[in-house]
Amino acid sequence: MSAQAQMRALLDQLMGTARDGDETRQRVKFTDERVCKSHLLDCCPHDILAGTRMDLGECTKIHDLALRADYEIASKERDLFFELDAMDHLESFIAECDRRTELAKKRLAETQEEISAEVAAKAEKVHELNEDIGKLLAKAEQLGAEGNVNESQKMLMEVEKVRAKKKEAEEEYRNSMPASSFQQQKLRVCEVCSAYLGLHDNDRRLADHFGGKLHLGFIQIREKLDQLRKTVAEKQEKRNQDRLRRREEREREEHMGQRSGSRNRDRRRSRSRERRRRRSRSASREKRKSRSKSREREKHRRHCSRSRSHTWGHRRGSRDRSSKHKSSRDPSSREKSREQEKKEKSSSEQRHESTNGKSRSKRSEEREAGEI
Repeated sequence: MSAQAQMRALLDQLMGTARDGDETRQRVKFTDERVCKSHLLDCCPHDILAGTRMDLGECTKIHDLALRADYEIASKERDLFFELDAMDHLESFIAECDRRTELAKKRLAETQEEISAEVAAKAEKVHELNEDIGKLLAKAEQLGAEGNVNESQKMLMEVEKVRAKKKEAEEEYRNSMPASSFQQQKLRVCEVCSAYLGLHDNDRRLADHFGGKLHLGFIQIREKLDQLRKTVAEKQEKRNQDRLRRREEREREEHMGQRSGSRNRDRRRSRSRERRRRRSRSASREKRKSRSKSREREKHRRHCSRSRSHTWGHRRGSRDRSSKHKSSRDPSSREKSREQEKKEKSSSEQRHESTNGKSRSKRSEEREAGEI
C-alpha cells in the first residue's frame, strides 16, 4: 500500500465516510446487512489471523475503516446493539476451533503409544512447564520491544527458575519409562490455537509459538468473545429492567385511568339520577297543573250548565204562563199547550241526561289522568 493510500485509510478511520463533506461518497451504510459487524467492533477473525498459518482469506462481508468510524460516532448517541451479531460470529468461529482441537487430540491418542496414568501425569507436567517458559519468553521479548528493559530482565529471571523446574520434571519423566520410549517425540495440542507442541521442543520454538501472531490472535479473539458476552449480558439486563419499568409505568397509568374512569362513571350516574329527579319533579308539576286545569274546566262546565238550566226554566215559565193565559180562553188550545209542555219536558230531560252523562265521562277521564 502506498503512502497516499495509507493516509487516505487513516483519514477514513478517523473521520468516517463524510470526511470530504460528501455524504454520497459511500452509498453503503454501516447499518447495512452486508457490512461485517465484527469488523465494526474490531474483532473479525479474518483481520486478526491475516498472514498466519490459519489465514481465513477475505471476509464475505464488507470491511471498511470509514464505516467503523461512522459506527463509533453513531454508537455514542444511541445503542445499536451490534455486539450480539459479533458475539454470534465469534462463538461459531471458536466452536469450530475447539472441534478441530478435539479431533487432533483423538488423532494423537490413536497414533501414539499407550502410557500409564502416572507417566502421563509427569509428561503433562513437562508440557505445562514448557508452556510457562514460552509465555514468559514471549512476554520478555514484548517488554524489551516496548523499551521496558527492567521488566524484561525480571521475566528472564522467572524463565530461568521455570527452566530449573522443567529439568527436574524431565528427569522424573525419563526415569519412569524406558530410554527408547523417552526418545519418542510426545506431542500435545494447544488448547488455544489447536497447534501441535512437542515434549522436547526447545525454548526458542516455544517462545515463537506463544509469542507468535497465531497464538496471540486466538487469545485476542477469545478475550474479545468473553468481553462481548459480558457486554451483551449487561445490555440485556438493562433492557429487561427498562422493559419492566415501562410495564410498571403502563400498569400504573392504566390503574389511574381505571380510577378516573370509575370516578367519571360515578359522576355520570349522579348526573343521571339528578336528571331523573328533575324529570319526575317536572312530571309531577305537570300533573298538578293538568289536575287544576281539569278542575277549572269542570267548574266552568258546571257553571255553564247551571246558567243554561236557569235560562231554560225561565223560558219554560214564561211559556207556561202564556199557555195558561191562552188555555183559559180556548179549551182546544189548552190541550195543545199540555201536549207541547209534555214534549218540551221530555226533550229537556233528555238534554239534561246527555249533559250529565258527558260531564260524568269527563270526570272519570280526568280522575284516571290524575291517578296516572
